[in-house]
Amino acid sequence: MAKAKQVMTVKDVASYLDVHPMTIYKYVKDGRIPAFKIGDSWRIRKDSMQKWIKESEGKNGGKS
Repeated sequence: MAKAKQVMTVKDVASYLDVHPMTIYKYVKDGRIPAFKIGDSWRIRKDSMQKWIKESEGKNGGKS
């Protein structure tokens, strides 16, 4: 059985959130999404991403 990814690329996160990768780069640069660099590539921990989503939902009452 394959192990689930624990670290996501910008492209993975963009696909998951159905947004353009540049949106994720902007959020990372602004410090809105917690991320770290490996070389010159950004990575986002899956659990950090899920926590960020939950916190974002709480800020706007879960409304779009």
